[in-house]
Amino acid sequence: MDLEFSGEIWFWRGPAPWYFVTVPDEHCPALEDASSQVSYGWGMIPVTARIGTTGWTTSLFPKDGRYIVPVKAVVRRAEQLDAGDTVTVRLNVDA
Repeated sequence: MDLEFSGEIWFWRGPAPWYFVTVPDEHCPALEDASSQVSYGWGMIPVTARIGTTGWTTSLFPKDGRYIVPVKAVVRRAEQLDAGDTVTVRLNVDA
């Protein structure tokens, strides 16, 4: 399954700070369906992600009935991104 969407990068300060982009509502039902076949636990969905020219492997986190994409520091540096920036995210769900 391939998805593409735009969203704003947001910062979660928690005990281990991270940056995320939230997957829009319209993509979440298909991801939830796929999670039963690809999740390795807790509803995490392994994906290959891309923003701009930078790709990485990660897992979508389920949160509040939606999914969020962690955006690694190496990606933010390569693409010169920070919280509040709107980005286009391309995802491929790893089967």
